[in-house]
Amino acid sequence: MYDYDMIVIGSGPSGRRAAVQFAKLGKSVLVVEKGRRVGGVSVHTGTIPSKTLRETVLNLSGWRERGFYGRSYRVKQDIEAHDLIVRLQKTLDHEVEVLEHQFSRNAVRTALGEARFTGPHQIEIANEKNEIKNVTAGHVLIACGTRPFRPEYVPFDNKTVFDSDEIIDLPKLPRSLAVIGAGVIGVEYATIFSALDVAVTLIEPRPTFLDFIDKELIDEFMHELRDRNVALRLGSKVNAIEQNAHGQIVTRLADGRNVTSEMLLFAAGRVGATDRLNLDAAGIAVDHRGRIAVDPVTLQTSVPHIYAAGDVIGFPSLASTSMEQGRVAACHALGMEPLAPPEFFPYGIYSVPEISTTGLTEEEVRQKGIPYEVGVARFRETSRGHIMGLDSGMMKMIFSTKTRRLLGVHILGEGATELIHIGQAVLNLKGTIDYFIQNTFNYPTLAEAYKIAGLDAWNRMTAR
Repeated sequence: MYDYDMIVIGSGPSGRRAAVQFAKLGKSVLVVEKGRRVGGVSVHTGTIPSKTLRETVLNLSGWRERGFYGRSYRVKQDIEAHDLIVRLQKTLDHEVEVLEHQFSRNAVRTALGEARFTGPHQIEIANEKNEIKNVTAGHVLIACGTRPFRPEYVPFDNKTVFDSDEIIDLPKLPRSLAVIGAGVIGVEYATIFSALDVAVTLIEPRPTFLDFIDKELIDEFMHELRDRNVALRLGSKVNAIEQNAHGQIVTRLADGRNVTSEMLLFAAGRVGATDRLNLDAAGIAVDHRGRIAVDPVTLQTSVPHIYAAGDVIGFPSLASTSMEQGRVAACHALGMEPLAPPEFFPYGIYSVPEISTTGLTEEEVRQKGIPYEVGVARFRETSRGHIMGLDSGMMKMIFSTKTRRLLGVHILGEGATELIHIGQAVLNLKGTIDYFIQNTFNYPTLAEAYKIAGLDAWNRMTAR
């Protein structure tokens, strides 16, 4: 009746996971990707490039060794944009090769071109030569992702003013950089360039940033940024962005201050890449940011046989959660009722230093009226931290004093996005403070911070 059992629009984390899952269950799948290679935003301009750039910067700059050898220490004295791009391209080529092989061995068909609905089950695909192919499917998954928000008042030129997709193709490293938008993307790039000793100014119209992170961690993070001479301009919106006679970018703020920089990154939000899908033909509406509303459990849109997953449906917009959304959507399309997801998932911010969190923040615990106690461990207190030369980094754990259960884990510092999974497992298994006190952790490791923070909280709880 249809050409395919499922058509997946987009080959990012949610699209690829859905396609492979559907194919493994014996169904025919076509993945439509508008880029030149599969992988989507995650592989080509988002998750993989930014994290590769971060790792390259930390390695070439000698950032991790400066605790021992001083702030002037460098692995490579003169780091250029080319040094960053070489490693980036190798990584991206490998990611694409792995994905293509995965599609091939699971008999997932791919088509490079732009997809457009012509009906609820009908999709038109136009390639670079504007050749049109019409296909039909019993089910469709929209996994087209997002693109940077580009307001008209920002003079993007891909030379001195960039969006978050363009910044990975930087022609040269600037001596100074202004970053507008202190969300996850803006904070990541601001700290990555700061690690290269670029003078960075981070601009955010709201008086606070990363409000979903525990406030104590953000206070610690802000202290580290200021210690590295990252200028923070919070609570003042941008009035204008201009170029002066010297070719510098001048950002004029509503509070009367100006920020002059060699380059500017605008990273204030993203919008769903849905405007060219002709969703009206399928009977689907989007919000003002181009995002699609779905059932939070099944991932179905308002049209039952059409699903949406990944960044295009909004929060949490993580590659990790997007993958699981794609798998759940594929299973539900085949009549397999999805299990309820775990209550807590880890959130990782790949800034310098890393931030990772799971569970309730201290502010949320207070709002819920739960009696609690906090335990804190500093990475410099651990032998592994001393061996690594760490003079910063912390772990904060929150426990209920009534049930002794773990309520939240919040980590700032080296390896935070790896360490968080121990806390995530204990949290979802409804573990208590006793797990951390009674268990043995490898020594020396940063994971030992769990025991230190657990004992810190236990001491406070028993002293009551």
